[in-house]
Parts: sequence; structure tokens; C-alpha cells
Amino acid sequence: MSQPWKTREWFTSPWNFLPEVREQLNFPEHIKIHDVTLRDGEQQTGIMFDRGEKVAIAKALDAAGVHRIEAGMPAVSAEDEAAISDIVALGLKAEIFSFARCMPADVAQAKSCGVKGIITEIPSSEHIIKNAYGKTMDWAIKSSIDTTLAAKEAGLYTVFFTIDSTRSDLSRYMDLIDRVASEGHMDALTLADSFGGCTPHAVGAVIKALKKRFSKPIEIHCHEDFGLGVANTIAALANGASVAHVTVTGTGERAGNVPLEDTVMALKCMYNVDLGIKTENFYELSKLVQKLARFNIPPNRPIVGDWLYYIESGIVGMFHRRCKDIEPTEYLPFLPGVVGRPGADIALGKGCGVASVEEHLERRGRSATDEQKNEIVARVKALAMQKKQLLSGEEFDQIATAVLGAAPAA
Repeated sequence: MSQPWKTREWFTSPWNFLPEVREQLNFPEHIKIHDVTLRDGEQQTGIMFDRGEKVAIAKALDAAGVHRIEAGMPAVSAEDEAAISDIVALGLKAEIFSFARCMPADVAQAKSCGVKGIITEIPSSEHIIKNAYGKTMDWAIKSSIDTTLAAKEAGLYTVFFTIDSTRSDLSRYMDLIDRVASEGHMDALTLADSFGGCTPHAVGAVIKALKKRFSKPIEIHCHEDFGLGVANTIAALANGASVAHVTVTGTGERAGNVPLEDTVMALKCMYNVDLGIKTENFYELSKLVQKLARFNIPPNRPIVGDWLYYIESGIVGMFHRRCKDIEPTEYLPFLPGVVGRPGADIALGKGCGVASVEEHLERRGRSATDEQKNEIVARVKALAMQKKQLLSGEEFDQIATAVLGAAPAA
């Protein structure tokens, strides 16, 4: 691809591909997406998936080509344990993992569900171990060693997940990992920015340090409390991490986890890193999770928001009129179909212009003089301001009739 920033489907910045930018990137050859919607995503306040809903979401994730699915935590409830077993029984292409506390009993439950791997967690900052858990670092180390050895004995791919990694003392954090790696067992390590308080620069630097000290694969798990979760995740991958933890549309505790859609699309369109994910499934997948989770996202939500390409601005309406059939990416960073969403459309509100009116008149097979078009624009703006909302098609018809007279009989 000679110009990866400009294709038939998207148009991003050529600056992303300057040599001095590209030489800073060290993406692994193979990167996996590890979706945690069914565990961490469900921790968003008010979200509760039942057994059948979890199975439906897992099927949709697999259909989108997600590489790994964290199907839940068996210790939460008997229904969660049953849902994980159900998902394993589907025989999906995706690898099925479960989550566990650093307790051998949780490992045994995960094993009984038939999962391929386990994400086993332990707090890694001394302050949270003391203040939130009422424990000591020695407890964290011993629990981690005992549990990871149990996971190895059970034949499970073992990912050691360090809660609150980014607020720990780095030296003590490294020592914890070293003890578990040498005395316990881990197939991979997850750096967790559990409270979203790290920067991309810091994440990148620490991933480099971890890669230098440990030979195990590194996974990255971030939250969006300061809106940097996607950037932190990409920074980790660009410095050698090979697995990104995400959720559908950023569901998750507090401000949410890192969104699947944003991460995959940014990698694909801005870094030329294609993970083989079927991005055309994103809109439908997001809608499914919203429906089952019983929550709505803002209409301007990146990638999958309903009104992303519902154009009200007069100048962008003009862009749409002029470019939609020749160069649609002049005014759209990516074509809606890339993520399976409806195409661009023209709204009628305070921001509309002549091009917006021309578009709606054309759809109705009507024409108008420049003076009449300006009059319709003025009336649309006035009514939209009066109502404090967009106009319906019927309201536009009434304005057009008032200015142009009744439409000719069909």
C-alpha cells in the first residue's frame, strides 16, 4: 500500500507515516485482541448479562474475528460459571479465557469450565494492597506464586494480571513480577492501568523495560478515566506488547475500558496495522451489546455513534453534495460501511445551509430559485431554534409548501 493514509475507505494524516514517526514504532508481528466485555464490561454500573445474553455476545465477538474472549469469572455466580461452560461448548474460533482471583480454588473452577487460559489477578501497588485489601506485599507474592503454579499444574495458559500496575513503585513492581516469574509461573504478564492515570509516554517506556527484563509476552489493560486508554493501549503495542484488552464500545467500570472499535480502527487506519478483525461488524456488535446491557451511548460516540455522519453543518452539507460521489473521504475520515454503519445523511437544524435544502428538495423532486432556497433555509433555522431540535421530514415539507406552493401531483 503506497499511501496507507489514503485509501478508497479512509483518509487519515500522511504525517503518521513520516520516517521519523515510523522509526519509533515497534509493533509485534502478531497482535491479539482480548475482549473483556463479559467480565470487566459487565462491571459498568447497572449492566447485567444473563447466561443466554453472554452466549449471544460471545458468538457476535467470534463472528467479528476477535482473537480471545474473556468469558467471565466463574466465582461470581453459578450462572456465570454455566455461561462460561456454554461458551466453551460452542467451539468458537476465538480462544476462551476466564478471570480469577489469585486463589487456587478459582483456578479449579476455571479448569472445570474447559477454558484454554486464565487471567489471574493480584494487586501490585503496596498502597492498594495495604489500604484496599488489608494485606501485605508478602501475601500478594505468596498468593501469586501458589495460584500461578496451580494454573500451570491445571494445564491452563496463565496470564499474570497485576492490578494497579501504573501506580506502583516501579522497582517494587519489577521485583513482584520477578518473584512470580522465577518461583511461580506465568505464560504472559498484563500491565494494568486500572485507574486510567498513566500517560502514553510512560506506558511505552515501562513496556520497553518489561520487555528488556522479562522474556514473556506482555499484555495491556487500560481504562478511560482521563480519556487516554486507547492512546495508552496503542503506545504499549507500539513498544512491543502483543495483546490488547478491550470491551465493546468501552463498557466497563467508571469511565469504561478501552473500546474495541476505536483501538482496531486506529491501528488499521492510522498505523497500517490490520489485525484481521471484521470491522464491518462493529456497528451491529455495538448495537447488540447496548440492547442487552440496556444502555445508550452518546450519538456522537466515535466509530459507532448514530449521528456521527448525520450532517447538520451547512458547509459540511456542501462538502457532502460536492464530494459524495467522487471523493467521499474528503469530508469523512472513513466510510461508514467500513464499520457497518448507515451512510451519511443530511439533517435539518439551526446549522443547515443552502446545500442541505437543495439535498432535501432534490429528494422530493422539487426545485427552487436561489431566493426561495434562502427563504427555506431561514425558516428551517427559525423553527429548529424554536423547537431546540432537528426538523422532521414532515416539517420540512410544510415549510417547502409554504414557500414554493403545493407539490405537483405525482
